[in-house]
Amino acid sequence: MTIDIMLPFWGDPSLLRQTVESVRAQTSADWRLTVIDDAYPDASVAAYFGQLDDLRIRYIRNDENVGIIKNFRASVRLAEADHLMVLGSDDLLQPGYVASVHNALERHPAASVFQPGVRVINEHGMPSLPLVDRVKQRMLRPDTGAGDVVLSGEELATGLVRGNWLYWPSLTFRTESIRAHEFRDDLPIVLDLAILLDIVFDGGSLVVLDDEVFTYRRHSASASQQAILDGSRFTDDRRFFNEVAGRAASRGWSSTARAARRRLFSRLHALTTVPAVLRYGTDEGRRALWTHIVR
Repeated sequence: MTIDIMLPFWGDPSLLRQTVESVRAQTSADWRLTVIDDAYPDASVAAYFGQLDDLRIRYIRNDENVGIIKNFRASVRLAEADHLMVLGSDDLLQPGYVASVHNALERHPAASVFQPGVRVINEHGMPSLPLVDRVKQRMLRPDTGAGDVVLSGEELATGLVRGNWLYWPSLTFRTESIRAHEFRDDLPIVLDLAILLDIVFDGGSLVVLDDEVFTYRRHSASASQQAILDGSRFTDDRRFFNEVAGRAASRGWSSTARAARRRLFSRLHALTTVPAVLRYGTDEGRRALWTHIVR
């Protein structure tokens, strides 16, 4: 049962090579890797893949830079296996990732999404657990001490709206489940949560695994950080949560609608950004921040 590991790339070639080598080090050989190079201006990337002698690895280079959303769409479109993941180009699979997911697929053949256990490192590769990850892993993530946790419907939607505790690059999807929906151009920062909720509203289920088989690299500077400083993150969040509240209410999912209107952890996260936005943010960013917190 092959898993398609789709890898859109724009970033540090040295980290990309570490990611690829982590895939090649899997204890299970049932994977296929597709790298989509978004016209990164470094000839060493193509040279690296040109010297790899592994028929399971496919390297595709875009003629021009098209951005992450179009590369996500291409990742889903190009997948051929029944299951896929969209791996970050600086994250790492632990050697047992593919084997763990294969075992989970046997236990839960109808599930739409699988979330394994995740360890977090910083941009330098050192273990790290900043506040956002402590909240994700210690307050929001379901306890898997008794084994796999299967979530769906209003319970899953409410949990994700209260606070998104998933790690997008670590997820394995049933291909037909994610292919049934579209990445949204108007939600560049929360497009992962948006498509996940589409899957949930469509009846999909998620399995939370105890196996810690994925390493997520948390950067101090990122696209989301810039979106915080200019205010677009907060504006998009408010619009998205209001949309979800209406969608949930029409479905009769009152707890989801209530969580979306309150957006408690989103507001708390906004509070943690106050010093940075006051010091480095734009005037529009400061207005958007206070609006997000109090309204």
